[in-house]
Amino acid sequence: MAEAFTEFPHLTVRGRVEGRAFTRPGRGDAKVREVERRAHGEAISGQLDDALDEQDERRASFDVEELRSLGVILSIEGAIGFSLKLESLNRRTRHAEPRPKWILLSVSPQTKTTSEVAQIWISDEYRAKFLEIFEQYLQDETKTGKPRNEGLVANIARIRSAVLRDLWQSDGEPPSRKTWWELWLRPEANAIDLATRYADAIGATIGAKYLRVESRHVVWIEARWDDLLTLPGSAVPVAEIRAPQLVDTVLDLPFDEQVEYATDLAERLITSHVNTPAVCLLDTGVRRTHLMLAASLDEADMHTVVHGGTGDRSGHGTRMAGLALLGPLGPLLSGSETVELTHRLESVKLIPDGDEARHAPDSYGIVTAEATAAPEVTSRRSRVFCLPITSKPDRAGEPSLWSAAVDALAVGTSVGRSEAGIDLIGLPEDDAKRLFVVSAGNVCHGFSAEYLDICDLSTIEDPAQSWNALVVGAHTELPGIPSDPSFHGWTALAEAGDLSPHSRTGVIAGGTQWPIKPDICMEGGNVLTDGAGDFHAMYPTVSVETTDRAHDSALGVANATSAATAQAARLAARASAMYPSYWPETIRGLMTHAAEWTPIMRSRILAETAKKKREGLLRRYGWGVPTQDAVENSSHNAVTMVVQDTFVPFTGRDHKMREFRLHQLPWPTEVLQHIGEHDVELRVTLSYFIEPSGSRRGWRRRYAYASHGLRFDLQRPNEATAEFVTRVNRASGTEEDGGPSVVGDAKWLIGSQQRDRGSLHQDIWTGYGAELASTGGVLAVHAVGGWWKNNKRKDRVNLPVRYGLLVSLRTAAQGVDLYEPIAVELGVSAEAVAIEI
Repeated sequence: MAEAFTEFPHLTVRGRVEGRAFTRPGRGDAKVREVERRAHGEAISGQLDDALDEQDERRASFDVEELRSLGVILSIEGAIGFSLKLESLNRRTRHAEPRPKWILLSVSPQTKTTSEVAQIWISDEYRAKFLEIFEQYLQDETKTGKPRNEGLVANIARIRSAVLRDLWQSDGEPPSRKTWWELWLRPEANAIDLATRYADAIGATIGAKYLRVESRHVVWIEARWDDLLTLPGSAVPVAEIRAPQLVDTVLDLPFDEQVEYATDLAERLITSHVNTPAVCLLDTGVRRTHLMLAASLDEADMHTVVHGGTGDRSGHGTRMAGLALLGPLGPLLSGSETVELTHRLESVKLIPDGDEARHAPDSYGIVTAEATAAPEVTSRRSRVFCLPITSKPDRAGEPSLWSAAVDALAVGTSVGRSEAGIDLIGLPEDDAKRLFVVSAGNVCHGFSAEYLDICDLSTIEDPAQSWNALVVGAHTELPGIPSDPSFHGWTALAEAGDLSPHSRTGVIAGGTQWPIKPDICMEGGNVLTDGAGDFHAMYPTVSVETTDRAHDSALGVANATSAATAQAARLAARASAMYPSYWPETIRGLMTHAAEWTPIMRSRILAETAKKKREGLLRRYGWGVPTQDAVENSSHNAVTMVVQDTFVPFTGRDHKMREFRLHQLPWPTEVLQHIGEHDVELRVTLSYFIEPSGSRRGWRRRYAYASHGLRFDLQRPNEATAEFVTRVNRASGTEEDGGPSVVGDAKWLIGSQQRDRGSLHQDIWTGYGAELASTGGVLAVHAVGGWWKNNKRKDRVNLPVRYGLLVSLRTAAQGVDLYEPIAVELGVSAEAVAIEI
């Protein structure tokens, strides 16, 4: 199925290499210094002879004869306040293919206290011609009676043999340690070859890449400064040596330039109103005074459940805050447009600082309950709780004290401490329901070329097994290799669009009754490898740029599932701002409903014809990657219908009466029939929150952990509604009794046996438009029992449940408008059908 939504690809700052143009010499009207002609000429000539003799001695001492230079490099210093006649220091022959006589390599401009200094290379073949300049100054005169070449020679204060330090063009002193250097070479045909041979001769490493900038070749060589001292006397046509300026991202720029970018972006932010939805970060605190965060994070919205204040000492919370508010900063920093924010930030410091006592593992649930209560007391705004931290689970994929507490808090039930598990205090309250966005957990070491196997064997961490939370894994669209020549030959571990090497998965998480996790993926960065066992896990080109805690305009990078979780929380908060009537469970459903598998994910999933094997890949990738546009918008050929409904699934003293909901959607029958044999995609998502059982003794048994379950089904083509109702009712009873599952429609991507896990169910049906038209758009939502029914809990009798049902129609057929006919019918009705069981 072709993409229906407008795409917003990830953008990275690439190729920002500093390229300073050489100044083209001009004649001008430079002042000529008044000097005593003979004394000055003889002094400069003597300095020139000494410099040439010194250079000849250096060349003779160079071990590799074939790499000895065929010329010398001299340093010519001007007098303070007077400019050198630079055009006279650059001469070539007049042959058809001109050869250099002497070449101006570089110029250091004069200041109020320093003189202009030029570095020139003089060919041995034309050395005598160069010496004639100074002989003519002493002996010959122009027609006006001035000494010949006076404009050049009179303004020279000193000539000396150039050393390596004279070729240094970057600020500060060159470092003495082994490092990479940037060599700017004259563009001779064999320049690169000579540089390579020189590197081999001194035992240095030369980068495989080279650039042509202006009239120079630029290469990179790794060596110590002292190793390069012979460079000016070698055959390498070196003009300058600099510190490498390899700019792939804003973070590669000098500190002051990073500050300029950060300040510029901060000035372009339009902050949202104080009552708009917020992402509430449960993390290490936040540096609230950061330029990009301060206006969106009030001091009253800073909370803590640990000692040591609300600030961020580790940096993790501040990095997550930037992603939760703004998303990856790279495109924004390099842009120029205003950025209008639709949500705000809140922070609860959940993780103690490094020198403080850690929480006991069995207390995370209660601590999380305390953390969620803190901002709710301060403000009644809607919020998305972002929990980008995890811990090792007791059993892979099965509930824990922490995940059960998250489930209870999500459904609106208060929790307390209990030796048997958790205490459920009171009934679930609709007004207290919460959306938690939780990270799947990170692979922190043990990278290899077969990284997908490692990710699949690294199971999701606590509390990512939560039924009600939106659980986020990490994928990556960042396969870029740094320009730094140290990384020549390195590659990115993951292909663009595949799972991030940092991401854990749910492939081996628990038995068949546990939810499919993660639900979605977001950008979590890549890992660089040299192919020989060395890995780099946090380089800017393969990470996302964000805010940092070092100072109020600091930039940093983040990666892994924590970064992915913060970005997902941002999308969820934006959706809440755009659709304020949507419930938390609906927003969660919208996030997975809008997700799409990348091409590489899709190829792997669709290559598996067995639905059970497809489920395994779902437990790696979730439902793919949601984009902001897909979360927030429909289009003409891709329309999403959203239904929010509440009903009582079980009634009667012993929960003997069962109800289900029959939805007659505004179906564009005529349009679907017109599409005919073109494929149409129907995507259905059912999202609701369960109440967890308070006792751990029943958490491992089917139908003992969740309060209830909901299922959806579509009326089949040409199936009468009465037959559909009978089939749905039979299916509910059969599942509860442990009987065989009903065989579903083969056109569903994963089928009911795999999709009916947890409290978030999604599937995709693909077929002919005419076939889908004959279903009439009738969908049923029905219930199966859980501990409410099985335990005959009288306090849960007649308790209503609610759900969000999202239904999308999409087609790749050209010129088809699915949106308009549905928009004509804005109301969606649901018929309650009561059946005795």
